[in-house]
Amino acid sequence: MDTTLIKPDDTWLLWAFLAGWAAASIWLEQRYKWASKVSGAIIALVGALILSNLKIIPVDAPAYDVVWSYVIPLAIPLLLYQANLKKVWNESGRLLLLFLISSVGTVVGVFAAFSLLGRFIPELDRIAAMMTGSYIGGGVNFAALSAKFETSEGMISSTIVADNLMMAIYFFVLIAIPGISFFRKKFPTPHIDEVEASADPQSETLAGSYWQRKDISLKDIALSVGSAFLIVAVSFKIAEFFGSVIPDEGAGWLLLGGLLGDNYLMLTTLTVAAVTLMPKFFDSLHGAQEIGTYLIYIFFVVIGVPASIPLLVQNAPLLLIFVFIIVLLNMIVTFTAGKAMKFSLEEIIVASNANIGGPTTAAAMAIAKGWKNLIVPVMLVGTMGYIIGNYLGTIVGNLLAGL
Repeated sequence: MDTTLIKPDDTWLLWAFLAGWAAASIWLEQRYKWASKVSGAIIALVGALILSNLKIIPVDAPAYDVVWSYVIPLAIPLLLYQANLKKVWNESGRLLLLFLISSVGTVVGVFAAFSLLGRFIPELDRIAAMMTGSYIGGGVNFAALSAKFETSEGMISSTIVADNLMMAIYFFVLIAIPGISFFRKKFPTPHIDEVEASADPQSETLAGSYWQRKDISLKDIALSVGSAFLIVAVSFKIAEFFGSVIPDEGAGWLLLGGLLGDNYLMLTTLTVAAVTLMPKFFDSLHGAQEIGTYLIYIFFVVIGVPASIPLLVQNAPLLLIFVFIIVLLNMIVTFTAGKAMKFSLEEIIVASNANIGGPTTAAAMAIAKGWKNLIVPVMLVGTMGYIIGNYLGTIVGNLLAGL
C-alpha cells in the first residue's frame, strides 16, 4: 500500500529529511536575499509539500506525530524564556479584541460557504461545525467536534486533506504579506520596523543579521533544554490532573476544564510564571531562542507534508472551495476591522493566523519574522480559541442541522 520512496516506518530517513530540510531552509534564508524575502518558513513548508506530492515522502508517519507531540511542546518554553511580560500585559488585551473579531469572520465565512455549497456536499452541517471550531482554535477543536457530531470517517479524512492544504496556502500568504509594499504602505508595521532597525548593515540578509552568532556554553544548552523538559512535564501533568477531576457537564465546568485542562495553556502559563519569578536565571541562558526556533522550523516542514493535492482532487474538491470561502472571509473581516481600529499589520496577521491555524502556528510565524514581542501575546490569546471554538462550533452545527 505504501507507494512513496521513503516509507512511513523509515524513521531515521524521515528524521534526516525533517531535520536536514529545516537546517537547509535556515541556511538558505540567512545566505541568500531571495530566500530571506521568501522566508525560511515558506521554503521549509513548500519543500515538504512538493516532496509529499511527488510521493518521495509519505503524507502520514509516526515521525510527524512525534513533532506534534514532543518537538512543539519543547519549543514553546524555550522561546518564552526571554518574554517581556510588561509588553505582554499591555498588548494582549488589544490582541484579544482583534482575535475575537477574527473569530466572527470565521463564523460569517462558515454560514456563507454553507449557503453556497450546502446542497452539494454531504454532512456539511457537521463539517461546518468542525471547521468553525478548527478555524477558531485549531486541530484540538476539530477532533472534539468531529466526535461530538459523529461525522463519517470518509468525510473527516477528506476534510482534513482540504484543511491541511488550505492552511498551508494561507500560511504562505500571511507570511508573504509583510514583504508586499501595498500592505506596508496601508498599515503600520512597528514590529517589522524594529527588526529592520536592529539589522546589521554588513549582513547579506535580514535573517542573517537577526540571528547573529552568540556566546554559548555547554551549561547554557544543558539548563535551557533540561528546564524545558521539566516545564513541559510538570505542565502537562497538572493539565492532565485538572482534566480528569473537573466534570465535563455544564457550561461553567466545561469552561473551567478548558482553561485548566488544556496542555498548551498550562504550558504557557507555567513558563511565563517561571520567567517572572526567576528572571535572572532565564535571562542568563544563551541559545534557548536559537534551539527553540530550529525546532519550530522542523514544525514548518511537517505542516507542508499532509497537503496532498491528488488525494484532495480524488476525494472532495468542493471541500477545498468550502474552506477557501471561510478563510477568505476571515481574512477580509480581520484586515478590514484591523485597519479601521488602527491595529498594526503584524497584529492583524498573527490574529488571523491564530484563528485559522491555532496559537502554535501563529507563534511560529511571529518567531520566524522576529516579532518577539508578539510571541507570548498570541500564544495566550490563541489558546482562548480552544475554549470558545468548541462552543461556537457546537452552536453553528446545531443551527445548520435545523435548516
